[in-house]
Amino acid sequence: QVQLVESGGGLVQAGGSLRLSCAASGRTFSRYDMGWYRQAPGKEREFVASIRWGGVSTTYADSVKGRFTVSRDNAKNTVYLQMNTLKPEDTATYYCIAGNVGTGKEHWGQGTRVTVTS
Repeated sequence: QVQLVESGGGLVQAGGSLRLSCAASGRTFSRYDMGWYRQAPGKEREFVASIRWGGVSTTYADSVKGRFTVSRDNAKNTVYLQMNTLKPEDTATYYCIAGNVGTGKEHWGQGTRVTVTS
């Protein structure tokens, strides 16, 4: 079992940056692929970025490519989402997800709110 706690959300002007963090409990963090999703008001939750357990392979949604960077520090049980050149359409609640590479079981965090003003 793993528990996830996101932090780093807030209010920022368009063009600004934020870094989200997702801290995971447990001693098996390195066995999890990690990802970020977001959900804007009135919209469905959508994929943002993911990073494999080894930290080398990453995937991004087209809407954030070149602006967002996902990374992880397995020693700190933490995954990050560096968000640059933010746009008002990036406004959403951002959720961290952990997927066990062995069992496929998924765990979600409670979310952190990001608001980008124009």
